[in-house]
Amino acid sequence: MKRTFRLPSGSPPILNGMSTNYGWDVMPTPEGSNLPPPGIEPAPTRPATGIRRLLGTGVAICLMGLIGGIGVGWSLARSNASAPSTVQAPIAGVPQSTDGQASAAQPNGSLNLQAITAKVDRFVVDINTQIVTGNGSGSAAGTGIILTPAGEVLTNNHVVEGATSIKVSIAGGSGSYNAHVVGVDPTADVALIQIEGVTGLPTATIADSSTVTLGQSIAAIGNAGGRGGTPSVSQGSVIALNQSITASAGNGTEQLTGMIEINADIAAGESGGPLVNSTGQVIGIITAGQTQGFRSSTATIGFAIPTNSALSIANQIRSGRATSQVILGQVGYLGVEVSDLDAATAAQLGLSAASGALVVGLVPGSPAEGAGLSQGAVITAVSGTGIESTATLGTILHSHKPGDRVAVTWIDSGGTHTATMSLTTGPAI
Repeated sequence: MKRTFRLPSGSPPILNGMSTNYGWDVMPTPEGSNLPPPGIEPAPTRPATGIRRLLGTGVAICLMGLIGGIGVGWSLARSNASAPSTVQAPIAGVPQSTDGQASAAQPNGSLNLQAITAKVDRFVVDINTQIVTGNGSGSAAGTGIILTPAGEVLTNNHVVEGATSIKVSIAGGSGSYNAHVVGVDPTADVALIQIEGVTGLPTATIADSSTVTLGQSIAAIGNAGGRGGTPSVSQGSVIALNQSITASAGNGTEQLTGMIEINADIAAGESGGPLVNSTGQVIGIITAGQTQGFRSSTATIGFAIPTNSALSIANQIRSGRATSQVILGQVGYLGVEVSDLDAATAAQLGLSAASGALVVGLVPGSPAEGAGLSQGAVITAVSGTGIESTATLGTILHSHKPGDRVAVTWIDSGGTHTATMSLTTGPAI
């Protein structure tokens, strides 16, 4: 069972290889429910475990109702094109500026948040997603940063992962706009999405994060609590650089490195939002945080992806260069929810397999359901490649496009089966 704890008053900043690690987020919210946030799990050393990613009404990476599993199939509302139709000029970061420092700073050294938000709010967007799984549906919320006048938006991968639809609200705009995912790097928790049918949008100034310093004053801005409307803002300072953490949501985790650690108050829903300096330049992407209690909705320690790292990935996506880590456009969807098989579960289910991807949920009407897969089955191979875990299953599926036919082998109480399935784009797209 996860334990909760409170950060002691006056605790020192967390440094690489020192102290403990803590985390939080809000679990996905099925329609009509009001689930409390999960607890906080400390870990003794870095790389840290228990740091949790920040979303508002849900966490898209941890799909609802899973038995310790993750959703595999990438039911993202991705674009129909597998890569941008034209190569676009890369977006370049600029040197951190001290212009306007006087207007953004108070006599006591604190930031003038009103002056900062006047510059920043116009390029911050609310991102709201819908999630459909084999066990129900729900919603999630996060934040994004407008990079181009044509509506390219930088955010976290976990803000849009598992989404079957994406809606974006723009400051000063009327209503919301549809959006789709252009590309993602799940290993770095970075995503680039495209707002549809917009032009002439105000854009963020992305600063060179290599010059961020310890003690530098910052402001964290985003869609706190997924409430929408005027972005929330809080101030703090940089307390550590180049941090390595294990970010988690539910039972899924990922290793993130090179993170900026801050002590500003941040809330669920601010994932993907800008971390800015005193002149409103973006120096980081808010990604994970820690709360002071089991039911707290605000974190006092947060982590942000440096803009140099995030912008490098965004430019790679914009150039149409896919790699083993950067995924472009739509990928094949099988329609299963899975978890890693362990020996105890295999014995309990009476299965002969020692490893593989255990099916814990099926999306109605999906290729997997149509082929006869059922809960409790273990996927052991796809197209002749052995499946050792959920990670290897995801890697293979990500290499296929909708319409591809793949041979899937699985084991259940009735023995071993193989069926050829035509991958789709996922439910409700």
